[in-house]
Amino acid sequence: MKVYRVGGCVRDRLLGCSSGDIDHVVVGATQDEMASLGFKAIGRDFPVFLHPDSGEEYALARSERKAGRGYRGFVVDADPSVTLEQDLARRDFTINAMAEDGDGNVIDPYGGQQDIEQRWLRHVSDAFAEDPVRILRAARFLARFAPLGFRLHPDTAELMRGMVADGEVDHLVPERVWKELSRALTEAAPQAFVQCLREVGALVRILPEVDALYGVPQRAEFHPEVDTGIHIELVMAQAARLAPGNAMIGFGALTHDLGKALTPEAELPRHVLHEQRGLKPLDALCQRLKVPTDYRKLARAVCREHLNIHRIDELKPSTLHDLIARCDGLRNPQLIRDMAVVCEADKRGRKGLADSDYPQGTRLVAALDAMLAINARDLDFGGRPLSEIGGEAIGAALRRARIAALRR
Repeated sequence: MKVYRVGGCVRDRLLGCSSGDIDHVVVGATQDEMASLGFKAIGRDFPVFLHPDSGEEYALARSERKAGRGYRGFVVDADPSVTLEQDLARRDFTINAMAEDGDGNVIDPYGGQQDIEQRWLRHVSDAFAEDPVRILRAARFLARFAPLGFRLHPDTAELMRGMVADGEVDHLVPERVWKELSRALTEAAPQAFVQCLREVGALVRILPEVDALYGVPQRAEFHPEVDTGIHIELVMAQAARLAPGNAMIGFGALTHDLGKALTPEAELPRHVLHEQRGLKPLDALCQRLKVPTDYRKLARAVCREHLNIHRIDELKPSTLHDLIARCDGLRNPQLIRDMAVVCEADKRGRKGLADSDYPQGTRLVAALDAMLAINARDLDFGGRPLSEIGGEAIGAALRRARIAALRR
C-alpha cells in the first residue's frame, strides 16, 4: 500500500497558493484493508474513505470506462492493480494530474508542472470528452486562475467544442450546472467562466439568456463598451472586486440586464422597459437551474429596480419608501444592502468607469436605515395602546412616519 497527496493541494503548492482540503490516493489496497485500518467509507460511486484521525479523504486508485451518456455514465475499477499513473490519467487537467509522495517528490507523468509554468489549462487525454461536467470545470478553473495568467489551451478548446457539437453538454443536470456556476461566482474573475463557455459554444446551451446579450448594442454615451454581453462581463468583474467571494451578488450582476436581449430591434440601442422584460428570462433561468430562493429574490429585485436606484436623487420620499418596501427590505435589510453593491457594480462595469463614485448606493442604505429606525411603539396614537389600534391603521402610520424620516 502506497499513499500520495494528489490533485489541487499539489497544484496549489506549486502555484504558491493556499489550498483547502488535502486529498490522497491509495495504491495497492482493497476496501476491506482500508476498513481494517479504521478508515470510514463515504464514497457512493467509487471507494473514498475518511482518515480515522485527520478526517482527510483517501480514495483508492481507480480507472474509469465510459458506459453511457452524461457525467454518471462510467464504470469504475478500483482494483489494487490500478497504478498511480492510471489514476492520474483519468483526471481532467494536467495541473490536477500530479501527485506527491511522503518525501515531497512530485510525480508528474502528464506535464502539469510545465503547464503551470506556461499557464495553460490543458486536458490530460481525450477521455476528457467523456464527461460534460469538465466543460463547466474548465470554465470555473479559469474564473479562479485567469488572474494568474492561465488560458484555455487551444487543443482543449477544440475538444470542448466537439463535446458541445456531439450533444454531451445537453446531458448536464441542473444541480451540477448551478453548483459549478455558483462556485465560479465566488472566484476572482467570474467573468472568465462566461467567456470560456462562450468560446467553446457552450454558453448558448447552458445559459442561453446570457448568451443572447452578446451583440446587443447599448447607447455609447452611457455604455462606452456598447455590447451588452461585454457589459455583463465588466459588471461581474466589478462585483467580484466589490464583494469578493459573494456568489449571490455575483448572480445579481450576471442577470441584471437579461431584458436587453428582448428589446425590439426598432428601439435599439435604447432599452426602454428592459427592467420589466428581464424578469421573465430571469425566472426561466432560475427555474431551470433550481436557483436558491435567496439568490432569486435578490436577482429579481436588482433586475426590476436597478434604474430606479441609479436615479435615486430623482425619487420622491414616498417612491423611495415604496421601492424599499416592495423589495421586502424592512424584513430583509441585507437584500437592500446587497442591491446597492450590485448597482454599484453595474455603474462601474462600463468601459473607462471602473473607478467611478456611486453615492446612490450610500443613499439607498441610508434611506433603509432611516426607515428601520421607525418602530410602531414609538408612534403617537393619542395615548391608546397598540393592542387597540388596527393593523391597517398601524401600517398607514408607519408608512407616514417612514416617509417623513426619508424627507428629513
